[in-house]
Amino acid sequence: MGSTEDLDYPQIIVQYSSGFLISKVMFTACELGVFDLLESGKPLSSDAIAACLGASTMGMERLLDACVGLKLLAVEMTQGGALYRNTEISNIYLTKSSPKSQYHIMMYYSNTVYLCWQYLADAVREGRNQYDRAFGISSKDPFGAMYRSDEEMLKFMAGQNSVWSICGRDVLAAFDLSLFTQIYDLGGGGGALARECVSLYPNSTVTIYDLPKVVQVAKEQFVSPEECQIAFHEGDFFNDSIPEAELYILSKILHDWEDDKCKQLLAKVYKACKPGGGVLLVESLLNEDKSGPVETQLYSMNMLVQTEGKERTAAEYSKLLEAAGFGAIQVKRTGKLYDAVLGRK
Repeated sequence: MGSTEDLDYPQIIVQYSSGFLISKVMFTACELGVFDLLESGKPLSSDAIAACLGASTMGMERLLDACVGLKLLAVEMTQGGALYRNTEISNIYLTKSSPKSQYHIMMYYSNTVYLCWQYLADAVREGRNQYDRAFGISSKDPFGAMYRSDEEMLKFMAGQNSVWSICGRDVLAAFDLSLFTQIYDLGGGGGALARECVSLYPNSTVTIYDLPKVVQVAKEQFVSPEECQIAFHEGDFFNDSIPEAELYILSKILHDWEDDKCKQLLAKVYKACKPGGGVLLVESLLNEDKSGPVETQLYSMNMLVQTEGKERTAAEYSKLLEAAGFGAIQVKRTGKLYDAVLGRK
């Protein structure tokens, strides 16, 4: 890293300040259908794009040019004017039809998360989530607020599926899980991680344990009856019993809760776990000195405005596992957004 004299501090501050603007440009282009329209590969003018999407020519031209600046679109100047087309990254991650599409998580961030983040200063002052200010809903039950309507629950589940379409295999391959054939995915939602698991470990069966209304939507919208290696169990894992299994997956679960509730859940998992079995935590790990990664630090801020939890270091997760009785704890950093921690009984 260069010396402080090498840094252009005014430019850094401007870049940080414009982060909100950058994300909203990408979210808006997704919402309006720009990337889907250009998915065919045929370059189009701003006039044509605006006409197809029911937008103003002036507004669309500015949006398209901003997307070019962000490398989300490419532009070709012809005698007839500018023609726009998708870049490779947009075709892969920003079109709805792509298997790796991040459209749904972006729409969730744009239309839900951003509303909570407007009250970040209040969250910092008070140390609690901001559903009451953002949506007029009690903040005492984060998931009751998060699932405040069928539409919101569907958006959240689709968003989480988007994440696992690009991160799921990394965390499931961090350890060799082939010896575990009977797996429970606690809070497995729309089933994208379960699908990755049975694809990677074809001898396994995965049961998604989630709230009854989540299971119903998962069956109707996300997991087909033909996917026979994926089963469902309706319940609230804090208040209901957890069936016996060889491996339990808790993906982005513990970061929603404060330490005591994590210990409560892990103790129930340990009791239910078969001898020789284990638990796989999938979380975004902070450095031990909490100096980064910046993405994880920002996720922790999001836990403040939306949940009761926080992001943690590997040592902190290991301590929670040990308190529940798990041992032989291993940690694998994937180098991607999410990491893996494995504890054994």
